[in-house]
Amino acid sequence: MLTQHRKAAILDALRQDGQVLAKALSERFEVSEDTIRRDLRELAAEGLLQRVHGGALPASTAVAPFAQRQTQEPEAKLAIAKAAAAMIEDGQVVIVDGGTTSARLVQCLPPTLSATIVTHSPSVAVALVEHPRVDVIVIGGRLFKHSIVTVGAAAVEAISHIRADLYFMGVTGVHPTQGLSTGDLEEAYIKRALAARAAETVVLASAAKLNAASPFSIGDITLAQTIIVEQETDRALTDPIERRGVTVRRAG
Repeated sequence: MLTQHRKAAILDALRQDGQVLAKALSERFEVSEDTIRRDLRELAAEGLLQRVHGGALPASTAVAPFAQRQTQEPEAKLAIAKAAAAMIEDGQVVIVDGGTTSARLVQCLPPTLSATIVTHSPSVAVALVEHPRVDVIVIGGRLFKHSIVTVGAAAVEAISHIRADLYFMGVTGVHPTQGLSTGDLEEAYIKRALAARAAETVVLASAAKLNAASPFSIGDITLAQTIIVEQETDRALTDPIERRGVTVRRAG
């Protein structure tokens, strides 16, 4: 089998099964595991999969620049944002992550809500300027322009002084065994630090993020207590998450 045909077959298997193992592929195609690892390296370099120990997972498509991501999955993100906003109660302290779904979340907050929003996203903070009853606390630090959020030691220090009721986390990958992941190392540190300061972490997960992985681990899937998905999300994607003890809430 030609290399290009083998690679196409690997991607087909990945789409069908949700993951591939190097040893099984080696046996299937009757080539060495070194050959399969080379194929996986080359496919990963093209952004077509995410290598993990022993094989590969689908690569998250939710890693484009912020402006481009604003146009992706708009209806799904709005539905998820509405479901998230409905979880916030008067008097709560709520951490809102950066990201395009989070930007929609704060737009969905009712004008009667009285709460405190903590965020390391300048765009989320600015979106709340006109809200009549929401106090806003902005976490400072170095601006990571790709996601328009602050990161670094100053942000971690500020986070350590917060006790929140809820944390709405944005991720680029949600996988039942490989956990929660994102495309930047410093962002992963910040998200872990924020989760540690909240009584409940809620992950906002549109379809592009499910059963996918990105290079940097935030933590095990159980770092979240709840994951909000689209109403019509296939149960084959959500059942393994629920079996890990995480609540799946369907938006809509």
